[in-house]
Order: sequence, then C-alpha cells, then structure tokens
Amino acid sequence: MQKFLVIQTAFIGDVVLATGILEKLHGHLPEAQIDFLVRKGNEALLAAHPFLHEVLVWDKKEGKLRNLWKMGLKIRHKKYDKVINVQRFAATGLLTVFSGAKETIGFDKNPLSRFFSKRIPHVVSVPASIGPGITAASVTPGHPVPRHEIERNQELIRDFTDAAPARPRLYPSQQDYNRVGEYKSSPYITISPASVWFTKQYPKDKWTGFINKVPASYKIYLLGAPSDSSLCEEISTKATRPGITILSGQLSFLQSAALMKDAVMNYVNDSAPMHFASAVNAPVTAVYCSTIPSFGFGPLSDKKFIVEIKEPLDCRPCGLHGYKACPRGHFKCAYKIEDDQLLQTL
Repeated sequence: MQKFLVIQTAFIGDVVLATGILEKLHGHLPEAQIDFLVRKGNEALLAAHPFLHEVLVWDKKEGKLRNLWKMGLKIRHKKYDKVINVQRFAATGLLTVFSGAKETIGFDKNPLSRFFSKRIPHVVSVPASIGPGITAASVTPGHPVPRHEIERNQELIRDFTDAAPARPRLYPSQQDYNRVGEYKSSPYITISPASVWFTKQYPKDKWTGFINKVPASYKIYLLGAPSDSSLCEEISTKATRPGITILSGQLSFLQSAALMKDAVMNYVNDSAPMHFASAVNAPVTAVYCSTIPSFGFGPLSDKKFIVEIKEPLDCRPCGLHGYKACPRGHFKCAYKIEDDQLLQTL
C-alpha cells in the first residue's frame, strides 16, 4: 500500500482547491493511504473526509518553529512513499526535504525545490495588459492559455494519474445539512461579503445597494467568519429591505457549504467562499474587483458567473492577491460595477 502526504498550509481557499488532488489520487489509487497537512484552523474543512487517513495540523501561530520541528519528525517517522507539496514557501519545503520520502514533488517556486525529486513549474497567466503591481516575482509569463489552479496542482501528480484535473470537493456531513435545514424552507440567496484583502472585497455600501434591489421573494443570508460579523451587521442595518439573516460566525465551514449548495445563487468575492461553492457544485456569482479570473482561481461550479468592471482600467489588476487599500485611492474596479450586473445572474 502506497502512502501519500499532501501539504497545503496556506489559506482556506488554497486548501479547498487542493482537495482536487485527493479526488484524483483516490480515483486512481483507491487502496492508497492519503494524509493531508494543513495549518491549524483549517482542519475543520476536512472533517470526516472519506478519502483521508489522517489530517496533520501544524500550529503556525504559537511556537511556529518548535512545532515545525515536531511536525518534521512526525512526518519522517511515517515513512511516506510520496510527499506532494502544493505550498510554495520555505517552511513546507523544509518539511518535504526532511520527510525522507521516496519521492518528493513540489512547485519550482518553493525556495527549496532544488532538493525535491521532481520540480513542477507553477505558471500564472499574464494578461496582455497588466497593472503596475504585477511583477516577475508574482507571476511567470509564458503560458498562452490561462490555467486554473486545479490544473497547475494536477501537474504535481500527472505522472502517476493522468492529465485531467479533478474538481475540489468538500464533504458536509448529514449533521451539517441538518444544522442548516431550517434556513431552506423558501428560496434564498447567500452573500459572503468579506475578504482578507480590502481590494478583493466588494464595498459594503455596494452590497447594500444590491441587496435593496433583490426581489422580496428571496431570503438573504449573510455568511462569514466571526470576525466578519460587524461587517454583516453594517450591511444589514443600512439595507432597507427586510428578510436578511446574519449567519456570520454561527456556521462552520462545512455547514456554510451545505447551506450554499441549495441556494438559488451565492454571491461571493474572489475569496474562500467562492471555492466552497465550487466544492459542492453550488451556483455562484463571483465579484472581481482588483484581481482577474485569468490568474486561475475562479469558480468551477456548473452554474457560475463572473461580475467585474465593464471598462478596462490601466491599473487593473494591481496585484496577484490584493492589497489593504487601493494603490490609486479611487477603487474604481469595485465602485464602477453596477447593481444590475449582480441582479442579472439571479
């Protein structure tokens, strides 16, 4: 029996996208033992995952280096046949090299990739016209067709599976579906208004303007982490439309995905909730402000829509991940999006 370790200790959305590797590995090697290493806080995404033997958790906040050393020893003790590192930072490169695995695979952007058995190029497509924030350090030009991150991830395991990427997938339990069942009695939409990055987040007053135009026949649920509750409260308070319920901080990752699955539409930023929708094949409308879909992190659901500014801006995209403030101070990439663009997808 082969033993695999998949490493992805980045943000929530990155972990969701990496679950496509689990789908593909299990499909080709159903008897294999598959473990997954995530940062502390993201393990709930993989609760009761049917294809995982063990979820390893690295605490990166308290005692980061001490815990890194302990995790390295644990991984080495497990004697994996293959370690597949989806992360592109030095700490996980160190874990990969120290693992003692028969084969170590990762992206060439990892600082320690020269010590891996196999290095795979990680190519982010560059549009014909790029903003001033896009540099050679953030992207690698050269791929003629935009590739999704799940395609880039698939290259890590292509040699022993095939070339076709698998969609990411989450597995909410029956208890998760039961928890949100009370909210599904009539047609509804969900809105996940927050993002880690300001320039990826559709402004709160723009969300309010859209909400006020949503037909009264739909219930509206505002989703997010506990830290997003104040934002949801502001949006709800300023909206003049009834029928808004704030669920931010009240649902787990998987419960949120379970609620999104049966929504008429889910409205999200270019952020983790978009990947939740993809992972349960829920209808989704993704609002892109400073970033663009061709970077390869867009929605994957059968029913999906992209909403972005209609006219080109010489400053968009301004960066691969987003900023804490608009570099130009005007944030036109968000404010010039029209309410009707969102309403049309409903």
